[in-house]
Amino acid sequence: MGNSWACFTPKGKKDEKLEFDDALIHQQALAAALLFHQHQQNGSLPLNLDRSTSVVYPSTAAPKKLPKSSSSRQRSRTDHSLIQPLQLVNKDLNIDGLETIHFVLVHGGGFGAWCWYKIITLLEESGYRVDAVDLAGSGIHTFDTNSIMSLAQYVKPLTDILEKLGDGEKVILVGHDFGGACISYVMELFPSKISKAIFIAAAMLSSGQSSLDMFSQQTGSNDLMHQAQIFLYTNGKDQPPTAIDLDKESVKEFLFNQSPAKDVALSLVSMRPIPFAPVIEKLSLSDVNYGSVRRFYIGTHEDCAIPVALQENMINTNPPEQVFWLKGSDHAPFFSRPQSLHKILVEISQISPKQA
Repeated sequence: MGNSWACFTPKGKKDEKLEFDDALIHQQALAAALLFHQHQQNGSLPLNLDRSTSVVYPSTAAPKKLPKSSSSRQRSRTDHSLIQPLQLVNKDLNIDGLETIHFVLVHGGGFGAWCWYKIITLLEESGYRVDAVDLAGSGIHTFDTNSIMSLAQYVKPLTDILEKLGDGEKVILVGHDFGGACISYVMELFPSKISKAIFIAAAMLSSGQSSLDMFSQQTGSNDLMHQAQIFLYTNGKDQPPTAIDLDKESVKEFLFNQSPAKDVALSLVSMRPIPFAPVIEKLSLSDVNYGSVRRFYIGTHEDCAIPVALQENMINTNPPEQVFWLKGSDHAPFFSRPQSLHKILVEISQISPKQA
């Protein structure tokens, strides 16, 4: 069931330059995340950030080539370099005449727009338009996570994007992890503005179900999840939790068991707590709205956060139009298998609209 991808190019001087570009992107992303983390600790983070949905951090100094990761985790040669097989992907790619070339990327719980930096680069190099959104209290969005009381409040940065679309304009929504529940909520509100919805190792829920309901199906046997979760009680221990934080050491194996060490380092200084109220909110999804949007699922074979059995259960309970599988991917395929993920996203974008 599903597909896996592999692309190889000859090694040589061109590959050296591509690895150099990959290292530069890593260097810039990590530097930006470290700067943001320092501002958080010092209490000097500006409250009037001029925030776009995707952020570029230009480098003014001459870049230095970074050393290769010393992580002992196995990697696929396919995804070692960010740009390496892009010429093969783009060789016969024609985006003219597509229903839309606009991707909107929605991160999972604890993540931010920053986690998509490889996918943004790959899609834009392929000619697509990309927005990666920071949901409320995530990434560089300055709202206090503990104060988020509803899913509507959490996804407001996403609904703002869709509300601003022009007449007849559509996007491809991509949701990862808890972002699956977020795009489902938005699919119910704006079905006519969404060409396709893609769930990546994500909560693909049924009406009346919450993300907590879904995760509870497998927490009994998932010791890593128990070890990783830290519940926050800003209103007192006699009140429900306000957010869920993640233990930095535990998430290395829980979320990133196949990811490069430098991406794990970026994540550990960038991840923020997950608001609790949206996680327990049950979705109300109708066949007329949510059900009218074409859904696709991308599964992750080496996922410790949402194991294959749980992903298959969601697929069987709420079948999408098509299912793809990323072999060798952990819960963060945008880090562990960016090339393969990019190729599947491009393939889905090329699928012709259904005839009325």
